[in-house]
Amino acid sequence: METILLVLGAAVVALVASAIRVLREYERGVIFQLGRFWKVKGPGLIIVIPIIQQMVRIDLRTVVMDVPSQDVISKDNVSVAVNAVLYFRVVDPQRTVINVEDYFAATSQLAQTTLRSVLGQHDLDEMLAERDKLNSDIQAILDEQTDAWGIKVLNVEIKHVDINETMIRAIAQQAEAERSRRAKIIHAEGEMQAAQKLQDAANILSGNPQALQLRYLQTLSSIAGEQNSTIVFPVPIEMMTAFGAQVGKAQRKQGDDDKG
Repeated sequence: METILLVLGAAVVALVASAIRVLREYERGVIFQLGRFWKVKGPGLIIVIPIIQQMVRIDLRTVVMDVPSQDVISKDNVSVAVNAVLYFRVVDPQRTVINVEDYFAATSQLAQTTLRSVLGQHDLDEMLAERDKLNSDIQAILDEQTDAWGIKVLNVEIKHVDINETMIRAIAQQAEAERSRRAKIIHAEGEMQAAQKLQDAANILSGNPQALQLRYLQTLSSIAGEQNSTIVFPVPIEMMTAFGAQVGKAQRKQGDDDKG
């Protein structure tokens, strides 16, 4: 009789012990009663009735998932290998347990396919220069898709965009050609602006002969200050014209005198 009592006592203790569960602050327990969802419990000490109730433990902390490198064909037909890191957490343990079998694997697969799909719609230059925008686009798509699983995607970061050596050389040549093109354009624009300024100055000087003569004198003073042995004195065109007119007049007068 005593043996039976001891066995029964041990069974009761074991039953009570198995019914007691302790959940940490970041954990929740999804309780099923006779196969049907009952409630979410935790954190702290909870009681799970053996045989009648079952508990699935869910971690609510942020999960850092490394998305494996994906081969992506960009919009401009460049093959690149891209990997990323994904941050997400469970916000609804009930849906996480009921709506998806393995939320971690499901989120990982969805992140890989979304990464390839989104990046394939962009050129290589956009992948390299607009990572913040691409991160936001991928995060928004993943967050929408995983909402039914009770998962919140907090952030997505593209880590590396790897390009093969052939494409690196081609991109370097393209960049060099682009720099050369810009340099030629800047030089041509400078020449055009300089020509415009010279034209404006010529128009101003042609409208004011006194200013033109002052400019000649300034040029002569500048040349004399350089200690040159030979100085070429610029003669105004107006002076040469007037001189030519005087010479022609004198020649015509001399011809009239000879005829007389």
